[in-house]
Amino acid sequence: MPVKRTRRRFREPKATRPHIPGYGLPKSRKGLLSWSWAEQRLERSHNYWISTTRKARNLAANPRCVICSERAEQAVVVEGVAELVSDRTIRKQFGELYQKKYKWDMKDFSEPIYIVRPRVAFGLFEKKFMASATRWTFE
Repeated sequence: MPVKRTRRRFREPKATRPHIPGYGLPKSRKGLLSWSWAEQRLERSHNYWISTTRKARNLAANPRCVICSERAEQAVVVEGVAELVSDRTIRKQFGELYQKKYKWDMKDFSEPIYIVRPRVAFGLFEKKFMASATRWTFE
C-alpha cells in the first residue's frame, strides 16, 4: 500500500517509451502518461499483485520485487527493491493509513512491513495503448 507523502522526497521519474520490439509504438512523447496518473492508480487500488523471485518471507535474501495495481486495463507495474521498515514512526504511519483505507486495526501487527523503492515503472491505458505506453525511470 503506497504511503502518502506530505512533500516529494524524490524527483519526478523520467517518462519515455518502453522498448517493445514489433509493436510499432510511436517515437514521439505525445500521449505519454504522467507520473501523477500512475500514483493515482496505485493509491486507489484496493488489492495489489506482488511478485518476488522467492516467497515474500525471503525478501531479506533477495529484495527485488514487482508490484502491480489491480486494474489491468489501466495498469501500473513498479519494479524495485524492498526494504524492511523498522522505524516505529513509519510503522505507526503505515498502520494509520491502513486503518483508514481498509478499516482494519494494525496496531498489534507484528509481521514485517516492507517499503519498495522503485527503480522503473510501466503504465498503459488499454484504450489508448499505442499512444499511452509509458516507462518511468527513477534516479
